[in-house]
Amino acid sequence: MDQTLYLILLVALCSVSECVQRQYHFINETKTWTEAQTHCRENYTDLATVDNMNDMIELKKSVNTGGDQYIWIGLEKTSVDKWQWSSGEPALYLNWKPGQRNGGVEECALMRNGEWHDESCSKSRTFICSSSNNMNTGLVFVDQMKNWTDAQRYCRQNYSDLVSVRNQNESQQVQKFINDSHISNNVWIGLFRVRDPWQWSDQSNSSFRDWESSEPNNVGGNENCTVIKPKAPAQWLDFSCNNQYPFVCHEDKLILIRENLTWPEALRYCRQNNTDLVSVHSEEMQRRVMNVVKRASTEAVWLGLRHSCTVGLWFWVSGETVCYQNWAPGNGTGDEDCVSAVRSGAVQSGGDQRWTSRPQHDTLNFICSRS
Repeated sequence: MDQTLYLILLVALCSVSECVQRQYHFINETKTWTEAQTHCRENYTDLATVDNMNDMIELKKSVNTGGDQYIWIGLEKTSVDKWQWSSGEPALYLNWKPGQRNGGVEECALMRNGEWHDESCSKSRTFICSSSNNMNTGLVFVDQMKNWTDAQRYCRQNYSDLVSVRNQNESQQVQKFINDSHISNNVWIGLFRVRDPWQWSDQSNSSFRDWESSEPNNVGGNENCTVIKPKAPAQWLDFSCNNQYPFVCHEDKLILIRENLTWPEALRYCRQNNTDLVSVHSEEMQRRVMNVVKRASTEAVWLGLRHSCTVGLWFWVSGETVCYQNWAPGNGTGDEDCVSAVRSGAVQSGGDQRWTSRPQHDTLNFICSRS
């Protein structure tokens, strides 16, 4: 097909409909919250997670109690301190200096001599931003004294975000950057303590809440789980986890496969066991993918993106047109190397989680779609 004709067709097809990527299943059996969680994990993905009002609408459509029963969803209050990165990723790798994170009022983190220290967010420090425009290190030192919140705002407005340090390799890279740039110690990084004690059962970082007015109120001091009221407007209440109610499970249509396969092997696996390698056709789908890839064991994860040397364009193997795009700088151009290796598309498992062009024989984790 002539490339000009292909571009005309591309424009004509770029009215992509939104696709629901989480399916809800109402279970009309009364169980405690923990029993409901076990049932959902054994038969679906987990107790229901809700990302937005559209999800709430879909969840309510699945419910048919025929009575006045409350309904469990997957939001639980935890007593564990939760630290996460400004970019929204959970803090899985930890590098605290011994004696730090001692339960005080300090809720932000700085880096000193390669180790992390908790610090009052109101203190003024210099800081390091991550930047997708810096192709050398991806890091920018800002020699201005700001509190953590102002530093975060500055990074987001001028670069990408406050820097994340998600593994030992990144920790060494940041410390080398500090040493090479002759930066004094005590620089803010993007780690902070989450003040919201509520956590989704599937560890999703969704911050969406739909509490009824005056809720959560923790009557009796033991209301650590969440129900939906049976009647409109069906908002949320905190109840004791030992109560027994029906519940809603969710089934993710995106599945991270933590096996390291080449792109053709990953495509074959998905088509044999699920439906296809995932297509990311919208910003909403990209957010779903970002929730999934944070658990990957490789630096990038295969998508269903393929490059055609014939017309010099990218396409989804599911047949969808590449309308929405989220390429990292320097990636996704039509000018790919068609001699040394066929190119396929992957999403970064950390950082900005942008798409990258990679030789198809690289071995990576991958995402299958049940859609």
